[in-house]
Amino acid sequence: MNEKQEEFLEQYLSTLSQAERDSIPQFLAEYFCGDEYNANECARLIDNRIKRASCSLKVVYELENEPLPEVGRITVVLNWNQEPVCIVRLTEVSICPFSKVTREFAESEGEGDGSYEWWREAHIGFFTMHAKEIGKTFNESSELVLERFQKVFPQ
Repeated sequence: MNEKQEEFLEQYLSTLSQAERDSIPQFLAEYFCGDEYNANECARLIDNRIKRASCSLKVVYELENEPLPEVGRITVVLNWNQEPVCIVRLTEVSICPFSKVTREFAESEGEGDGSYEWWREAHIGFFTMHAKEIGKTFNESSELVLERFQKVFPQ
């Protein structure tokens, strides 16, 4: 995290008790999506409490030897320019094949027109491209890491 991101995080942490601070398993600062328009749009949707979930390919964690996200993780949501927009707390993590993602989960991602159909089409395209970039193949049985979160700062 850069200095501005750390200052933003500290503003939130100062509202918590020491026990609450000590219970946070991970801290992260990141933008969502891989291009400027979508990163800024996702930050806006999260800040407005429209986007309350996200997903990623499980194989990426395996290839990078990274642990899966932990419930309670705090993320400073950034825009494309790496500026903090808001903070979310991870409330749920699960693994699910792409074909089993529920309509409710897809709609909680809040992107596009908000429909399951839009989510499915957009994610097939994104995951197919992303898998190819890392030398993998995406299909309906590819496992996703599903994350649910809630905005905690600013209120």
